[in-house]
Amino acid sequence: MISFAIAALFLYLAFRGTDFDVLWATILQAEPLWVFLLIPIGLTGHWLRAVRWKLLLQPFKINVSLRNLFSSVMIGYAVNNVLPRVGEVVRPVVVGKLENISRSAALGTVVIERVLDFLTFSFVVGITLFVYPSAIDPFVDDPDLWRPVFLAASAISIGIFLALVLKLEALVELVARYRHRLPGTLGPRIGSMLDSFRAGVSVAHLRKSWPAVAGWSMAIWGIYALGLYVPFFMFSSIASLHLGPGAAVVLLVISSIAWVLPAPGAMGTYHSFLTVAMVKLYGVDQTAALGFSVVTHEVGFVLVMIVGAYYYVVDHGRVGKMEITESRPQESEA
Repeated sequence: MISFAIAALFLYLAFRGTDFDVLWATILQAEPLWVFLLIPIGLTGHWLRAVRWKLLLQPFKINVSLRNLFSSVMIGYAVNNVLPRVGEVVRPVVVGKLENISRSAALGTVVIERVLDFLTFSFVVGITLFVYPSAIDPFVDDPDLWRPVFLAASAISIGIFLALVLKLEALVELVARYRHRLPGTLGPRIGSMLDSFRAGVSVAHLRKSWPAVAGWSMAIWGIYALGLYVPFFMFSSIASLHLGPGAAVVLLVISSIAWVLPAPGAMGTYHSFLTVAMVKLYGVDQTAALGFSVVTHEVGFVLVMIVGAYYYVVDHGRVGKMEITESRPQESEA
């Protein structure tokens, strides 16, 4: 309920005082070509996530199907659009069934993936604030005071998370040592999960893979930035401002903060943050900025829901057949 309340609040903030007839007329002026290009760009970003995930899963299964990983990513994101964060648990469950991989181990790789996302985000934030120091101006009262705070926080976050990546397995081991002190059956249950989870986070020690993993992480963010740069050309009023790739990166950083808030599919938070940034930083017309946020968000949202639903329907049947096939030998032995 809290997540839906957050979405409702930010939707109100984003659309209050809006003339919806004018907004709709503005949206209809969007050039179809640039809107259509958001589809392959969005799918490419999700596909790159599947490629990176495959590298993280190599210790458990070398030939993991990219198709199955992509399916798991899309189903997970579709769930996230309705129930924030739940999709991160659904993803390892789906790939565990499709690829016969321990779900707890797969969940461990998702944790590593989220650490990578945070590291990349902190790095991009630091670079953005260094190159475009005015990026936070619309969101704080005293930019000169907060700018070094954000820069320091980015640097500290990178250091802390790098240390966690290197020591994460040891941290899990430390927790496992004290599991016997937990009451009742809680200790053994947590211990069993930790054993598999430890295997998942142990991929942090595959240092040979890290250059490729880091490269794919930056590529993912590059595609996300492209997904905000291309739609600059949708509306003539925005195209006339000649916003460059740097503006797309700044908007990516700001919109990413909106995605962190627990609103379903960043509904409302994305629209509010992006509109304010475009108006205050780049002088975009309020209605055009809101139209930009609506088109870019809804294309991505609908795309994820359609593709995620498709793979759920198709793979739900596949998983059912797999489970029946695997149970037959056991039934015959009985």
